[in-house]
Amino acid sequence: QVQLVESGGGLVQAGGSLRLSCAASRGTFNNYAMGWFRQAPGKEREFVAAINRNGGSALYADSVKGRFTITRDGAKNTVYLQMHSLKLEDTALYYCARRRGVVVTTNIDQYEYWGQGTQVTVSS
Repeated sequence: QVQLVESGGGLVQAGGSLRLSCAASRGTFNNYAMGWFRQAPGKEREFVAAINRNGGSALYADSVKGRFTITRDGAKNTVYLQMHSLKLEDTALYYCARRRGVVVTTNIDQYEYWGQGTQVTVSS
């Protein structure tokens, strides 16, 4: 069973930056597309960013374009989400996930393995 672990969340002031990491504690996701999702209290889990198998293609939600960057390091079996210019509305529990396939997608139903999430809280 693939096990994913997110880290890097925390409390940050608006306008600040954080880098989230997602590592496979068991198994690997180097041959699959990966995604980041987030869920705020009272809201549905929503797509944030996704990256293909080799890191050559990525998709972003309109709300984070120009501010967030998704990357991956195959040697470390790790996916990152670099977040800049954080806003209050970015506050959420952030999850990484592995999909069934190698191409990027925004469809949450295509992701089969999920981490426990890491909390990002943006304050004024």
